[in-house]
Formats: sequence, C-alpha cells, structure tokens
Amino acid sequence: MRVVIVMPTYNERENVVGILEAIRSAVPAAGVLVVDDNSPDGTGALADEAAARLGDVTVLHREGKAGLGAAYRHGFTVALDSGADVVVSMDSDFSHDPTVIPAMLAAVEGGADVVIGSRYVQGGGTVDWPLHRQFLSRYGNRYAGWILGMKVRDCTAGFRAYRADALRRIDPWSTTAEGYAFLTEITRRIARRELHVVETPIIFRDRTKGTSKMSGRIVVESMVLITRLGLGDRAAAWRARWGRGA
Repeated sequence: MRVVIVMPTYNERENVVGILEAIRSAVPAAGVLVVDDNSPDGTGALADEAAARLGDVTVLHREGKAGLGAAYRHGFTVALDSGADVVVSMDSDFSHDPTVIPAMLAAVEGGADVVIGSRYVQGGGTVDWPLHRQFLSRYGNRYAGWILGMKVRDCTAGFRAYRADALRRIDPWSTTAEGYAFLTEITRRIARRELHVVETPIIFRDRTKGTSKMSGRIVVESMVLITRLGLGDRAAAWRARWGRGA
C-alpha cells in the first residue's frame, strides 16, 4: 500500500525539519509531499535539505501564498498522479502527531474510506488551548454538523487519511474555499457521498514554535461558507419535497 503524506507549509522553518524526521520515524515507507507557498523564511530550502537526507520527500515550490485549499488541491493531484493508494493530510507544526498515522492506516486497511483524526470523540482532546479557542472550535464543529446534516464530530480536522478512490470521488479539485473552510467543504462531500468514515481520537497540541496562521478572517470565511452550504442544502430539500424544482 503506497502512502503519500501531503503537508502544506508557510513560514515553518522552526518546525519543518523536525516534523519530516518524525514522519520518517513513524512511517518509514511513506512518501511525503511538502507543499510550500514560497515561504519568505526559507522553509522550502530547509525542506529540500531534509528531503535529500531522508529520501522519498518531494518539495513542491509554489509561486506564493494561495491558501490552504489551493495547497491541498495541488498536493492531492501530485500524490494521486504518483500512484498513491492512501493520501494523508496533516499540519506541519506538530499539532498532528505522526505516531498516530499507523493507526489511521490500519483503519483504512480495515475498510474505512476516510479516517479523521478527531478531537471530539472519546479519547481525543486539545492541549494548551485558551478557553475561547476551545469554545469556538467545539461549538463551531457542532454548528457545522447540525446545519450541514453531518454525523462527523470533528468537521474541521485537517489530520486525515483518504483511500485514493474515495478522494477521487470527493473531487477536491472543484472546491472553492481557500482557507480552513476547505476542510469543512470536503467533509460535507464525504457525508453526501456516504463514504465509510472512521474518527480516530487524537490529542491536538497547540504549536510551540512559529506563528499560527489562524485569523479572524479565516474563521469568518469558514462560518459564512458553512451557513451558505447548509441553507442551500435545506432549500434544495424543501423544493424537492414540495415539487418546486430539482
């Protein structure tokens, strides 16, 4: 089973080498795609140096910062074109623990189409988050699940393993979100295509090095998209029920 890990980076010079070493230790046979948006701090060059030493690491040097969604769309394309059977998505700041990847891959081998590293199932959680961020994340996920009609507990989780044929069915290339809302857009498609989803517990640790990319604008983008999609789904269901259009 060929596994390729897609990891977007932007200004992660303090983390990128260490996370690549940790990935290689946790899953020695996996390939890694670092999708770097031309980080001004030299993250891409450091990743190149680590790639030469670790092997089976490819750095995709993009022209500039285009957002998380664009980075993942690019990385997924390259991963599938390279013959990946399973594609793993993860952050580069150690908030996602590479030692969980073998358990995620085992769940795929056990029949899951998508495995989500979840903070909000039994055994999962967050560490070193302020109370306001815990509140926003937990209840933002509940709102997303309610308005979109999804049973997934952690809709915004970025730590995932996709079976290659399932990822193709999701068609991430036709998504429109560029920020973290991309993850919720993908989760909605997973639910609508009735894929077999397994949520495995993770402990999400806040970064200790570098600067978070989360901002108020990103949160607003996510909530607006979630609401628009949810209301659109409900309107379509209403029209179908009452015979007033498709």
